Amino acid sequence: MLKALPRIGRRRALLGSTAACAVLGLLLWWLLPLGDVSPSGTVTFSTGTPTGVYQKYGTLLQHAIAHDMPKLDVRLLNSDGSQENVQRVATGRADFTIAAADAVETYRLAGKPGADRLRGCARLYDDYVHLVVPRSSTVQSVADLKGRRVAIGPGGSGVRLVAEHLLAAAGLDPRKDITPLSDGIGTMPEQLERHRIDAFFWSGGLPTSAITELSRHFAIRLVPIGSDLVAKLHEQGGASRYYRAAVMPADAYPYAEQGSSVQTVAVANLLMTRQDMNADLTEKLTRTVIDSRDGIGAQVHAAQLVDLRTAIYTDPLELHVGARRYYRSVKP
Repeated sequence: MLKALPRIGRRRALLGSTAACAVLGLLLWWLLPLGDVSPSGTVTFSTGTPTGVYQKYGTLLQHAIAHDMPKLDVRLLNSDGSQENVQRVATGRADFTIAAADAVETYRLAGKPGADRLRGCARLYDDYVHLVVPRSSTVQSVADLKGRRVAIGPGGSGVRLVAEHLLAAAGLDPRKDITPLSDGIGTMPEQLERHRIDAFFWSGGLPTSAITELSRHFAIRLVPIGSDLVAKLHEQGGASRYYRAAVMPADAYPYAEQGSSVQTVAVANLLMTRQDMNADLTEKLTRTVIDSRDGIGAQVHAAQLVDLRTAIYTDPLELHVGARRYYRSVKP
């Protein structure tokens, strides 16, 4: 009996150490992200003009990605806006971008290179159309722009697209009934202040800093864009179906609106990529976009509107397989 005791003790010790190792292994598996390797390499993200919301959002998202995926190098590229952004991603000149749904649909309907490879990652926030005039201007509607000098944005911008649609809906030919100028948001405010233009269109998130700054030292007004024009936009068909009636809240531009909200038109912005983009990378980037909403939203008000419940609706684009994987992983 006495000789058997050491054998039993050794057996118990062996079983105990095995169990301890198993518990330790499970604990390490739980605590350490052993299978969650950060993507590496370089990706390009096409943003927008230096003073626009796309650029500011892109810069803040770049910082969030650096925190979540430290081995990934994200390079930002300035652009004229949505139309150029769509083309860049479709043709491989950029990997990810933000673009308005009307610009995406316009590119797809035209059957341009790479259109069939475009995929959505998330619906982000809405762009609101601004029609800005001096407060003393007699312009009260889009139709009143006839014969005026109007900045409608660069050729590759989203604002150019929506401005031309709105002018047509108001019965104006952008090439004949106004004097169109290709200024972007970087120069529009100064041109208006110097009376070199009579009005300018802008399409962006609320608020756009360039318009906020202009309103603080120069008396401006936002011209209402009524629901009657939205109905006429929808009659145009095609990409115009993505415009909807919206209201700019009175606190978006306090100096310009002076306590009154303004009727306008809005269009959704989409985070997008290509079909061939790595699924694991796209899943993680989509996760970062949703998780960083509050952090980015503290500096870019429009980003506060990014919502997991609506982010999945990237019409007219099919969801990228990586983005779909992310949404399934967080589904209740």
